[in-house]
Amino acid sequence: MIYEGKAITVKEIEGGIAQLNFDLQGESVNKFNRLTIEELGAATDALKAQKNLKGLVITSSKDSFIVGADITEFTDLFAGSEEDLVANNLKANEVFNAVEDLPFPTVTAINGMALGGGFEMCLATDYRVMDSKAKVGLPEVKLGIFPGFGGTVRLSRLVGVDNAVEWICGGTENRADAALKVGAVDAVVANDKLVDAAVAIINQCNEGKLDNLARREEKKGKIKLNAMESMMAFEISKAFVAGKAGKNYPAPVEAIKVMQKHAGLTRDKAIEVEAKGFAKMAKTNVAACLVGLFLNDQELKKKAKAWEKEAGEVKLAAVLGAGIMGGGVAYQSALKGTPIIMKDIAQAGIDLGLNEAKSLLTKRVSRGKMNADKMADVLNSITPTLNYGDFKNVDLVVEAVVENPKVKDIVLRETEDQVREDAILTSNTSTISINLLAKNLKRPENFCGMHFFNPVHMMPLVEVIRGEKTSDRAIATTVAYAKAMGKTPIVVNDCPGFLVNRVLFPYFGGFAGLVRDGADFQKIDKVMEKFGWPMGPAYLLDVVGMDTAKHANEVMAEGFPDRMKDENKSAIDVMFENDRYGQKNDKGFYKYELDRKGKKKKVVDEDTYKLIEPVVQGQKDFDEEDIIARMMIPLCLETVRCLEDGIVEAAADADMGLIFGIGFPPFRGGALRYIDDMGVDKFVELADKYADLGPLYHPTEKLREMAKTGKKFFG
Repeated sequence: MIYEGKAITVKEIEGGIAQLNFDLQGESVNKFNRLTIEELGAATDALKAQKNLKGLVITSSKDSFIVGADITEFTDLFAGSEEDLVANNLKANEVFNAVEDLPFPTVTAINGMALGGGFEMCLATDYRVMDSKAKVGLPEVKLGIFPGFGGTVRLSRLVGVDNAVEWICGGTENRADAALKVGAVDAVVANDKLVDAAVAIINQCNEGKLDNLARREEKKGKIKLNAMESMMAFEISKAFVAGKAGKNYPAPVEAIKVMQKHAGLTRDKAIEVEAKGFAKMAKTNVAACLVGLFLNDQELKKKAKAWEKEAGEVKLAAVLGAGIMGGGVAYQSALKGTPIIMKDIAQAGIDLGLNEAKSLLTKRVSRGKMNADKMADVLNSITPTLNYGDFKNVDLVVEAVVENPKVKDIVLRETEDQVREDAILTSNTSTISINLLAKNLKRPENFCGMHFFNPVHMMPLVEVIRGEKTSDRAIATTVAYAKAMGKTPIVVNDCPGFLVNRVLFPYFGGFAGLVRDGADFQKIDKVMEKFGWPMGPAYLLDVVGMDTAKHANEVMAEGFPDRMKDENKSAIDVMFENDRYGQKNDKGFYKYELDRKGKKKKVVDEDTYKLIEPVVQGQKDFDEEDIIARMMIPLCLETVRCLEDGIVEAAADADMGLIFGIGFPPFRGGALRYIDDMGVDKFVELADKYADLGPLYHPTEKLREMAKTGKKFFG
């Protein structure tokens, strides 16, 4: 044994060739934490001290090579000064450089995933061989940063500026064929041939058939472009990437600027430029928010995993109500491997549901994500029916009929009589109380809410709603089924609107108030889109549907009359009364026309202004700050109340629910992190300025207490 640590071992395997193996003890994956970097330095020193070595193969004992840096260490690390961050990166880079400078040929054998720092490790060796099923990439921009272990330097010299920009700024995970095509790896082989292939390359180097030193010098040298070519490549990339990333995500463009700065430098100086750029991005609020999101997501996954241990198995599911929603649920379940019965009372509903599933599958086939055989298998996993024939075999039912408590009550009671006593019943309701729906059930302990968001195949969130009598087994089984469908489940307690809609409707209330006070709805949309929302509130109402919004609003008003009941007619009421339901019938706040590709695009409709005139009190040009405050304060305060009322267990659950459920701007981290970033005291102060607008703008007593004591929701 040449070296033995807790993350790395080095031994001689054959003919003077050494193997450095990553296997981080006590962890399911390899990651670059402080310990691993220290051990890599020590292992490299041990290798340098060996006299007769002819080469080094780097491997991993885990299912993946190395998944990246240890992100749990980022929060503390990024809290340090910019100088400390630069020093920290340069110290880590000394280790990667030492690997690159070893006095013999080096090859990495890549299995599973090699991402971020894991792929930067691969780039430090002379050659790379890759398992045909593996993926490699530098996804750091998704955390608001870019590669900091030499990735921008080595990749740009290895695969050229255009490819490096695409990989680094897109944060993509790249398959073996794509990596081989651009020259990021040198060979692709089956998993069991990785070490043999790596050894063969080392032997070819020692026989003089391959020149690993020339290869190494190319990576350590300058980018091979003249001044004009370099300027063209980088300036065009910057313009294109800036257009795609937008102003709210600075890391992709900053990565290009850094590559441009170090293009004419050799390795050590280039790495200094990278370290400074990395530190600059690590200190942005965007990075803090995106790292926070990643950690929140890990927290949610941990909770879901804990529930899975108590879950009953779902071998067969059923959805009641075929339509677009039911078809979406059936498609998602079948696609991810759980067969499903799709029941409706009318053949037209069944046809609609099946057509929805078919059209989604056809799109997958046309994009090359699936072949026709697989499509047929998925469709065959959906059993359409007009009766309860096979319901005795069903483990979990998703009721997705119309959003009407009387109809749901009839359907749920009828279904309860048709399924086994241990089967779980769930309701895909967006607003109706789970306790209310459980009232007439014989086994309320087997019943909970399972709220999907539209369109089911695209929206990652599922709210799993616990009623007063819901058992842990029902929650656990529903969480496990949601996960099996590829969704992110969040467990919430019962209340009108649960988490997402309860928080969304005060936001719509802010919008209605602004329009009433004379703000132009188009300007509100533009300001909120600039703030980071995927669409403004008027456009979002058109997408949700004015009938749906009106119904949900009534449920909220009944549930929280002090804050959400408004006797005045709003612009939303006007749209509803004039049958302007939004995209459903091509007119709402906007008109919808088909573009050349047959997609609906929104068009300004002057009629809207005439229609809402009676509910608008004068005209006023609100500034951006005012619009943002009036929209965001109600949403943030309702999120605070959900946490205080125990509707969600933790701040992380609330923020992730808003990001996954309604597209809250990810770079702002969620409503509670948004309050933290502003400062709880400053947020309370801001809300108090708008106190005369009513209870939606009044901070809770607990929040005032937090403001006084300097407490935060996170950290």
